[in-house]
Amino acid sequence: MNNNEIIKWLLKGDISIQYQVHRDLLSSDRQYLQQRISKVGFGAKFLSNRKDDGNWGNKFYHPKWTSTHYTLLDLRNLCVDPKNTCIKKSIEIILQNEKACDGGILPIGKYQLSDLCINGMFLNYASYFKTNESDLKSVIDCILSQIMPDGGFNCRSNRYKTFHSSLHTTISVLEGLIEYEYSKCKYRIKEVMRAKEFAIEFVLMHQLFLSDRTGEVIKKDFLKLTYPGRWRYDILRALDCFQYAKVNWDERMKPAIHVLLKKRNKTGTWNVQAKHPGQVHFEMEKAGKPSRWNTLRAMRVLKHFEI
Repeated sequence: MNNNEIIKWLLKGDISIQYQVHRDLLSSDRQYLQQRISKVGFGAKFLSNRKDDGNWGNKFYHPKWTSTHYTLLDLRNLCVDPKNTCIKKSIEIILQNEKACDGGILPIGKYQLSDLCINGMFLNYASYFKTNESDLKSVIDCILSQIMPDGGFNCRSNRYKTFHSSLHTTISVLEGLIEYEYSKCKYRIKEVMRAKEFAIEFVLMHQLFLSDRTGEVIKKDFLKLTYPGRWRYDILRALDCFQYAKVNWDERMKPAIHVLLKKRNKTGTWNVQAKHPGQVHFEMEKAGKPSRWNTLRAMRVLKHFEI
């Protein structure tokens, strides 16, 4: 398929994909499509599973992929209208019930230490859905208190002696910091922007998937194109994060771009290569098949970096 044919194929997908194709690939304003995401297709399916108490699954973090936390992350990635009142109420419930003593969001109890991956993801969707800045201050404090010396983040850093950041944690926190900046919040914003730049540099220092010490692949799973990514890192998630943040081209991205291009099908599409196991509300796409989500994300990466 040529580029126009791929666009037509993408536009036959879910309304959330249609909206992002127009926004990111065609540079055309289709706000009416965004307003429909909560009413039809994937967005409507997720929202139909919301319980009367404002939660999904068994409240905040269980079962993993059908919990309130990961459902809200899915809804953010669908780009549901940020003014959606049901979603805003669910976030308010989290803030009322899941704050830990260190100011972060905690899945279990109130007297343990927060998990940075969870707080990065929470900051991402809470900022996207326009949560009050005052409610996010303690989350920002929690995240900024845990920057590692190498510029990244590690969810174990507040519980164990750690010496190196994690790409898994760093990408989740980075997405949250970027969304917080885009939300126009002002609290500690200069420090947030510095932390964002440090996190980007940490990922680039590893050329997105290579050891900074040996040059070897850190983990083969980082090269698998999954969707949804959940808390796990992969090169397409990182590249898509970079294009969303309008990061300039850096030669250290070349190895990841090379892998991404090698994974493109002869038809010009990309597959979902793997799924993270666990109970889900429904399957958006099947592993091993051409993926509109991965094709959309790969194409906007290549467009942003003019490849």
